[in-house]
Amino acid sequence: MNKDKLIKAYSEFMQHLHETMENTLHTFSEALEISKEKTSKTNELTDAELDKVSGYVQRDVEHAAHGLTDKADNDSLSEWFKFDVELIEKFTLDAFLSVADKTRIELEKIKQLATKHTYHSGDITFAGTFICDECGKEIAFKIPSAIPECPACHAKTFIRI
Repeated sequence: MNKDKLIKAYSEFMQHLHETMENTLHTFSEALEISKEKTSKTNELTDAELDKVSGYVQRDVEHAAHGLTDKADNDSLSEWFKFDVELIEKFTLDAFLSVADKTRIELEKIKQLATKHTYHSGDITFAGTFICDECGKEIAFKIPSAIPECPACHAKTFIRI
């Protein structure tokens, strides 16, 4: 599986999701399906790869939606990402936060409870800091990236901190 292809598809999927949620009154799940269809037209992904990318985006947006406050300022965003938000490309951050905020509102409306999301090596994820489930080693990404095995102990599961 080509990780660069999945990372590119993740970024495009996020852009489609942002555009879909900005321009219409779709629910998050409807916007995911529309974005999945648009991404499939511009990328040569298998159905399994497309499902993976869709799952990665859904996981990250839902995690952000549960973790962000009503008023996300640079300090609270930096705390959530665990690094300075100025390091993230402006459009990418704005698009992600717009989708996350709309999703947060949607989740609040239907009163879903937050769940702990587990990240695995090989998963594609948005920028952020992760901690190894086994040894506690932190790894950080400033752009959408593939999660590697833990550089310290070679474990394969992480949580976002």
